Amino acid sequence: MIVAGEISGDSHGAALVSAIKHLNPSITFSGLGGAKMKNASVAIDEDLTRFAVVGFLEVLKHYGEFRRCFHTFLKNVKTRKPAAVILIDYPGFNLRLASKLRKMKVPVIYYISPQVWAWKENRVDFIKKNVDRMLVLFDFEKDFYAKRGMKVDFVGHPLADEVQITKDRDETLTSIGLSTDKFTIGILPGSRQKEIESLLPPMLDAAQILHNEDPRFQFIILKATNLSPDLFENFLTKKSLPIRILNGSFHNGLNACDICMVASGTATLETALLLKPMVVVYKTSWLTYVLAKALIKIPYIGLVNVVAGKKIVPECIQEDATGIAIAAALKNIYHHPSEFDRVRADLEKVQDSLGKSGASQRAAESILQFLKQPRKI
Repeated sequence: MIVAGEISGDSHGAALVSAIKHLNPSITFSGLGGAKMKNASVAIDEDLTRFAVVGFLEVLKHYGEFRRCFHTFLKNVKTRKPAAVILIDYPGFNLRLASKLRKMKVPVIYYISPQVWAWKENRVDFIKKNVDRMLVLFDFEKDFYAKRGMKVDFVGHPLADEVQITKDRDETLTSIGLSTDKFTIGILPGSRQKEIESLLPPMLDAAQILHNEDPRFQFIILKATNLSPDLFENFLTKKSLPIRILNGSFHNGLNACDICMVASGTATLETALLLKPMVVVYKTSWLTYVLAKALIKIPYIGLVNVVAGKKIVPECIQEDATGIAIAAALKNIYHHPSEFDRVRADLEKVQDSLGKSGASQRAAESILQFLKQPRKI
């Protein structure tokens, strides 16, 4: 059985399931996930990705639904008696599941480590107690756990496989009615409705400022496929911009951009893999921000900066997530060729640190090897 609660986790889960089934077609999967895992032949009991939320208040609003999914899953575990349960990221939900599964003597494999290195380091002891096999995406995570007495497998990041370009820049721009001769700025406001409502307005304000200063700029909104186009159109009616919404072909669209403004998260790594300079943007509720700031112990939140181990791209966070600040950060990169080249050079190092292609395959091999070992629970 398998659990993924985010759009990105659903994508990584689907790739992992496909890799496992390629190695052993007799293995079957069921659990909680989304459309991509369903397409990969996972029998989905609940689409957990439809509750994709961020922040303490937002989670509380859906608490009843999360609780129902949680107990339904455990009930199905008792009935189906799986050989193991694979938990993908989503720590608020999945770590609680791991504890319950431990009491049920069900082997737990955790794929994509909770970001304990960022804020709740005391969770490491909990993970050691309740997780049988940890598979991590970043090399520094392996070192982090090793120093704390855990054996983990570093498999690399599945994005190295998932980021595929099938159209060149000019073909993509032409297909959506944009010029091949203009400087193209990508707008990546996230995959949750709340993120769009918080981040798209200041991103569009930045776009308007830039276009007013130089009409040679054009823009692409890279829309997550799970979101309605109407959500974006409502914001665009207030602007006068050469802008297109691209639904699907996410990586082709990203490849067509010269520079980007990106919601903090996995999308910053996808942007890094294509060596696109960026400004990281994030804004959440005041309560969520205050609580998170008190807990987070690293000096930046953009995943691309975390992986780099230093701030290689600017971050416009919370009160700094304004159109004026975002536009200024973008201009500081593209108006200074040396800064543009420096960012790209740092992004190349991030690209290297994400590991070689074949992460899902390596994760699948690790899981199948684990399933062959004698159980000690």
